[in-house]
Amino acid sequence: MKKLRIIFMGTPEFAVGILDTIYSNKHEIVGVITAPDRPAGRGQKLKLSAVKEYALSKGIPVLQPTNLKSESFLEELKALEANLQVVVAFRMLPAVVWQMPSLGTFNLHASLLPDYRGAAPINWAIINGETKSGVTTFFIDEKIDTGAIILKKELSISADETAGQLHDRLMHLGSEAVLETLDLIATNQVKLIEQPLEEIKTAYKLNKENCKIDWHQSALSIHNLVRGLSPYPAAWCFFVDGETEWNVKVLETQIETEEHSLPIGTIICTKKEMRIAVTKGYIKINKLQFPGKKPMLTADLLNGIQLSSEAQVK
Repeated sequence: MKKLRIIFMGTPEFAVGILDTIYSNKHEIVGVITAPDRPAGRGQKLKLSAVKEYALSKGIPVLQPTNLKSESFLEELKALEANLQVVVAFRMLPAVVWQMPSLGTFNLHASLLPDYRGAAPINWAIINGETKSGVTTFFIDEKIDTGAIILKKELSISADETAGQLHDRLMHLGSEAVLETLDLIATNQVKLIEQPLEEIKTAYKLNKENCKIDWHQSALSIHNLVRGLSPYPAAWCFFVDGETEWNVKVLETQIETEEHSLPIGTIICTKKEMRIAVTKGYIKINKLQFPGKKPMLTADLLNGIQLSSEAQVK
């Protein structure tokens, strides 16, 4: 069995779960590479990445390069004498970095490659109504998420599961996949599977435009968009009532199939419930967030805001 000296590269909370699993299973982590500290909040205080906070708590050396090709960073990286690099939710690496360790550099991606290459695989799997997802480990190459596959692990997606819930389950599944991958590499049992070059489904970067609700779509498409963007960054739309317009985040919905003759986008409220008229039924909004307020259950919101019969979404 080969002795592994691992450098871990990652930034967000998803990566922390994987890093913790590697550390807790007594693998030697000689260093962590993560994003530079960034100003955040009203006070613009420097915020540490989730991975950096974890690494510091365990006494693991941390590097935070702004330029992955700089001579100083490459010298520091080489000095750690790693023979394997593990990448989870980081950035695209230059060849001089991913080619450095003798055993290679592998990435954990939160989809069943080749489907959903790209920045937001968890979100798009739900937005597109997939019934299964999973994780893939693969050796990095020149392109994004195209390298030779080491292994895949699959799970099912339930009908009302949110991106946040799937994120947490994939983090646990990813931890298992990384441990198995480390074992395969250490025992020289890796059997690679080359990926097809074509992309079938893509995990496009999320932006304001593709997070906006189109109320003329089917009820199922709207519901899938909401749960695929919940809790973050959240699907959104405008609530309009007379001269007042709010930019509202919609966080939890359910579908009610029922024939009606109301204009699409009509808001129907009782004291505790809110429904939006859509094609062949309604979208019932269970949780939402108005500007300047915290996320709230609809019943709680309606205690403080009254909408007229003319109110609509757009």
